[in-house]
Amino acid sequence: MKAVMWQETDNRLKKTFRFPDFKTAFAFMTEVAAAAEEMDHHPEWRNMYNVVHFELYTFDAGNTVTKRDHKLAERIDEIAATYNAKE
Repeated sequence: MKAVMWQETDNRLKKTFRFPDFKTAFAFMTEVAAAAEEMDHHPEWRNMYNVVHFELYTFDAGNTVTKRDHKLAERIDEIAATYNAKE
């Protein structure tokens, strides 16, 4: 399956991931939270059962997309791949 690219709209990088169940989605979110803390760049995200939706932007840059967002998106994709996330 070809990876779906992050979409940049409304000064946000956006992407949605789907997992087999809530437990897997939550494990993914936990790993993303640790990576975000390490990078000192935190996502805006929503979770509903097995779906996790991200919107990335940099508050300190006037709520626009920056290199920090692209780096976090890349890391999120790497983590999602380990969970065989559907996009």
